[in-house]
Amino acid sequence: MLINQVRLGRISRTEVCDAHPELIRAAKNVGTETDADCPICDDDKLRIVTYVFGYRLPASGRCVSTKKELRQLAVHSQGELTAYVVEACPACRWHHLLRVLPLAD
Repeated sequence: MLINQVRLGRISRTEVCDAHPELIRAAKNVGTETDADCPICDDDKLRIVTYVFGYRLPASGRCVSTKKELRQLAVHSQGELTAYVVEACPACRWHHLLRVLPLAD
């Protein structure tokens, strides 16, 4: 619905293209490129970035780039962790939370 509102001109792109610079940096450098074009700008492919939050991790979370790293975090944690999977467009800074996954050892 939000994407349609932008396409119709009812909502400004600047209102939805507001990803944090760190998320865009991660998307460019370690994000997994998808086959999907950005639904807002069509200028770039979307990238998937996963951040993990929880016990003994920084307040800003930890960006993980591989499934192996995700498994290692889950095994070595001393409490529950939560992974947030986000798609982001490096070109226009649009982002969308795809899913939230609980992780536990």
